[in-house]
Amino acid sequence: MYHRAIGLGALILVFVVAGAAKEPVDLLVTGGTVVTMNDERRIIKNGAVAIRGDRIVAVGRAEELADAYEPAGRVRADGRLVLPGLINTHTHAPMSMFRGAADDVVLEIWLRDIIFPLEAKLATAELVYWGTKLAAWEMLLGGTTTFADMYYHEEEVARAASEAGMRVVAGQTILDFPAPDHPTPAAALEYTEGFIERWRDHPLVVPAVAPHSAYTCSAETLKASTELARRTGAPLLIHVAESPGEMKTVKERTGTTSVQYLAEQGVFDVPTLAAHCIHVDETDRAVLAEKGVGCAHNPSSNMKLSSGVSPVPELRAAGVPVGLGTDGPAGSNNDFNLMEEMDLAAKLHKLTTMDPEVLPAPEALAMATIEGARALRMEKEIGSLEAGKRADLILLRRDAPHALPVLGIYSSIVYSLKASDVETVIINGRLVVAGGRVLTLDGEEIREKAEEYATAVRAVLKRKP
Repeated sequence: MYHRAIGLGALILVFVVAGAAKEPVDLLVTGGTVVTMNDERRIIKNGAVAIRGDRIVAVGRAEELADAYEPAGRVRADGRLVLPGLINTHTHAPMSMFRGAADDVVLEIWLRDIIFPLEAKLATAELVYWGTKLAAWEMLLGGTTTFADMYYHEEEVARAASEAGMRVVAGQTILDFPAPDHPTPAAALEYTEGFIERWRDHPLVVPAVAPHSAYTCSAETLKASTELARRTGAPLLIHVAESPGEMKTVKERTGTTSVQYLAEQGVFDVPTLAAHCIHVDETDRAVLAEKGVGCAHNPSSNMKLSSGVSPVPELRAAGVPVGLGTDGPAGSNNDFNLMEEMDLAAKLHKLTTMDPEVLPAPEALAMATIEGARALRMEKEIGSLEAGKRADLILLRRDAPHALPVLGIYSSIVYSLKASDVETVIINGRLVVAGGRVLTLDGEEIREKAEEYATAVRAVLKRKP
């Protein structure tokens, strides 16, 4: 048997050429502590994950899998944590090019006075493509392997994400008023249908319909969007009950809450991911649970825009799957750091309930992994490390000062480790990040584009460098 080791930073690949009577696999991740996030929440010390093609073949003890499988390549995970890839259930990835454009204002002013005018001038297909590349660069380095997006020119989001090797649920935004990519909702719906048809069988891209919200879409637009989702089998993404301003507007127009109005329009009769779900009462929560709606909780964004605190413990108790999201970085958050969102979510709900036992660390991690997958109705494919699922996994170092000593695995992940501790990322069986370096993107090229767009944004906002 002949072994050849190749070092990639802290990553070691060992290629094996042999005729052993073992089952062949493409990759064996071995030697780390495997945090499966399966139903039993199994943690395997000195564990291993065997991968063939884009799927996980087996998860178990390193010595057992070494006896059973002959890998073409091997990733040494000694001293690392091996986790399912993180799932960001709500983003506006291209808005990375508007990072920090609108800080310290409420949602309505943020949208009406800054973001919508800025997008009208600059949100071109090219900006969307490069903005998604910038977002993917950041997300990959922080361990995010799947993100759900809502924006314009969503085909460019799909293209950029697929080139980066990331999994994306790409929602084309639909509005009643002229958008940067389409002048009417009818034109946006026509584009969305073509987008769905072109990308429906892609291994990484799930095209989606994304009517913006109950307050920016008429009943007719909501119904047409829902019918398109039903006819094509695409999921639907929408902002729901995000701010006091939204609730007031919807109440005045419809006489009810955002959740109940959307349910009346049939929106929740198709697979739906509702972003935010902050101002939801007991009746709303029951409706969401009955309809199987998933929610995306965005603690940083909700705090920064003073939109309120989603009743996440109550939503989960009602049976609503709740994932974590970062929202967009144009001032409602400013980054795509899911490690930070886990930490904030766990602490925020302890504060608002005055109960330190609410949303413990294992449940915060679940929201970033398997529960996020459930919110997107993708739990059969991603969210945990189990045989048959997609091979989306990450390796985290735990030797930095902020991580020592490790007295509890979940505690360390949620409360101590940082995005910078992510060392290796595998998506769909492909090595995408190795030794803390993204292998699928040209960082220098993206940085140059970001500087170009920064100049354009400053000109529109009349700001000095």
